[in-house]
Amino acid sequence: MRYRELGRSGLRVSEIGYGAWGIGESSWVGATEDESVQALNRAVDLGVNLIDTARGYGESERIVGRVVRERTGDEVLVATKVPPRNRTWPAPDGVDPDDAFPGEHIRTSLETSLRASGLDHFDVLQFHVWNDEWIGRGDWLETVADLKQEGKIRLFGVSVNDHQPETALALVRSGAVDTVQVIYNVFDQAPADAFLPACEEHGVGVIVRVALDEGGLTGRITAGTTFPEGDWRNRYFRGDRPAEVERRVAAIVADLGIAPDEIAENALRFVLSSPAVSTVIPGMRSVRNVERNTAVSDGRTLTPDQLAVLGKHRWQRNFYS
Repeated sequence: MRYRELGRSGLRVSEIGYGAWGIGESSWVGATEDESVQALNRAVDLGVNLIDTARGYGESERIVGRVVRERTGDEVLVATKVPPRNRTWPAPDGVDPDDAFPGEHIRTSLETSLRASGLDHFDVLQFHVWNDEWIGRGDWLETVADLKQEGKIRLFGVSVNDHQPETALALVRSGAVDTVQVIYNVFDQAPADAFLPACEEHGVGVIVRVALDEGGLTGRITAGTTFPEGDWRNRYFRGDRPAEVERRVAAIVADLGIAPDEIAENALRFVLSSPAVSTVIPGMRSVRNVERNTAVSDGRTLTPDQLAVLGKHRWQRNFYS
């Protein structure tokens, strides 16, 4: 495993982190706690030192906390998220910050997360949505400073609205944030235009989520793909979306001249090709996926020609809506 600086924080994080939404036994159907614990432990064994969870991920904080507390000899960083009080995703314009992230709500959510996880602090506390209209308004920044002073959090971050990196660009430039979590993948390359360069310039750590497009960039989504009842991916990949994903992935495979089962590896390498990226956090619910994804952190990078090929496969859309 290779490690990178997490912005200006002084912390070093594994290139491959652990996205823990899928192990929460809520939106993703099929996870079991035993398998999740095995996967988490295997990830730490292989050098993963950043796990990303959230208050809204079902049992995820509890399961992550259980594993981290048991790994007494390993320094594992844990990031969690505060949901907006108004429960509105993404954060629209015109919302007062005191409706989304008032100080009392931030503190209450954090205390709940600490109890659920059994941890005495979180390394990164992130707002689960963000809007640049909130800069200079409300008491969220003062609360974050107090929580740092109290030792309950080390860093402050935000999870950028889905496919809207421009909604956090001013925050990055303000110096008020330590980390950002953003969607960046072969399809959604928008962050590379202005957002990632700004993060690099201002020393903000970048945590990349959805690098595999919720499974779309694994080669396993085809026209006939279905998911268990209650699994949120039925909505994400509804209608003719699976067929369109299959066509586009096949075109990438052909243009790169790779085997179909190599698409996920190349998708992760694409993300890690950006020097602004600190870590990428694919969701991993099995030991097999952990082993395959962590193997990508081997120092091999895509060639300029390969990156140029992938640059032509930019596909701007929002399957969350």
